[in-house]
Amino acid sequence: MKPLLRVLLWPASVLYGLIVRFRNHLYQIGYKRSFSFQTNLISVGNLSVGGNGKTPMVEYLIRLLKTDCRLAVLSRGYGRNTRGFRLANLKDRASDIGDESLQMFLKFQPRLTVAVGESRAMAIPMILFEEPEVHAIILDDAFQHRAVKPQLSILVTDYWAPFFNDFLLPSGRLREPRKGVGRANVVVVTKCPPEIGIEECKEYTNQVQKYHTGVPVFFSCIQYLSPIHFITGLKLTGDPTVLLFSGIAKSDTLLQYVSNKFKLGEQLCYRDHFQYGKKEINHLKERFTKLPGDQKIMLTTEKDMVRLLEFREMLKDLPLYYLPIECTFVDKRNEFDKTVLNSLKSFHNSKI
Repeated sequence: MKPLLRVLLWPASVLYGLIVRFRNHLYQIGYKRSFSFQTNLISVGNLSVGGNGKTPMVEYLIRLLKTDCRLAVLSRGYGRNTRGFRLANLKDRASDIGDESLQMFLKFQPRLTVAVGESRAMAIPMILFEEPEVHAIILDDAFQHRAVKPQLSILVTDYWAPFFNDFLLPSGRLREPRKGVGRANVVVVTKCPPEIGIEECKEYTNQVQKYHTGVPVFFSCIQYLSPIHFITGLKLTGDPTVLLFSGIAKSDTLLQYVSNKFKLGEQLCYRDHFQYGKKEINHLKERFTKLPGDQKIMLTTEKDMVRLLEFREMLKDLPLYYLPIECTFVDKRNEFDKTVLNSLKSFHNSKI
């Protein structure tokens, strides 16, 4: 954001900050209640809006825990056209439960229960009623949802846009003041370059701990996997020219990876959680036709892929691939895993 625009928006940010601080104060003094539940709750969230690597972090936790316990993921279901509580099923589309929720459901079912609901405090008992074997619930994007008290709160922040360099909405991207990090048990700096050095990690850790003394800080990066064909599920071979398109909050990292890995012919960017229609599909097909070369593909993200499932017939004859990603830790992965597993163990022991 340009400095002049940030200055002009600053009064609105001050007003917004006062409202958020007052809301948080009501929870701190007990005027607004935070509810605890008879199941383990792990919250994954962030202080700023959009593109912080939250979904890969949730999927990392699913992989870590799904073998040893029955898991559920609960999110608001951003971008869906439905309202209220809903358990994901095989008939659902992205417009029913949100693209990220559908992505996780298709990837991990039947070992994972996925639910959406605006009110987590109301949705958690409904999950446990419908799926009584669930042992732990991961709360997706719930850091500001103060009505529920998690056993472990993981806050993620983007390496390229960390919260300690940001400002409150609308002059910045922060949902609440930087001191909100004080509610986190763990901070994970996401999207780090794999070659990040020890001194840089120390500097980021010091910056985070200015707002939350002693909080453990971990560093993760995005690992791109082999592109997978939209219809057949086969992995990509060869070195084709790529038409890259995506509807995500921040596409810089994606663009850099694809540019380095493939021959990038053209990139098309849509807004985050973009709902594709026949008009956009036809436009993509037109742009792909005009792309030079005989060896060429269309490439998108996994999140975009689930929004395209309802257009399978229109896309079935195209070389359309999606690019899966995973969260991987730069260092101290075992220490992070131990923190999460100890949280579950201590909660279980407290109930015996």
